[in-house]
Amino acid sequence: MGILSTLNEELKKAMLAKDAVKLDSLRAIKSAVLIAQTSGQKSGELSDEDSIQLLQRLVKQRRDSALLYRDQNRSDLAGPEEAQAEIIASFLPAQLSDDELKNQIQAIINATGATGMKEMGKVMGMVSKQLAGKAEGKRIADMVKQLLN
Repeated sequence: MGILSTLNEELKKAMLAKDAVKLDSLRAIKSAVLIAQTSGQKSGELSDEDSIQLLQRLVKQRRDSALLYRDQNRSDLAGPEEAQAEIIASFLPAQLSDDELKNQIQAIINATGATGMKEMGKVMGMVSKQLAGKAEGKRIADMVKQLLN
């Protein structure tokens, strides 16, 4: 649980600083971690890969909610969602730039010998494993489509 090891310390700091948005974000992470640890087939500690997937899901939920609020002209609700997404994203590994992402995906495409969209599934499987946590799934899928076309 290397990614989430500082969670309790960050919670204490947020409480002392009376930072409500950060505190809500950290409590959401802790809640999701506790639920993941006690439910499903894997009980106990989460692996780093599981932690990354959990954090990515939380960030995506917040960003989707913020987008919906913006579409409904509710910036008063979108702002806190976006702030929470940024706080949760700070626990994720550094994201790849577009150029780095393109280079790594191109290398994987070359290694697999994929030549068209028919082989997108094979490429996506390898890319998703190698770049887990380093880029959002949608960014990866868009880049793979662009490079295979």
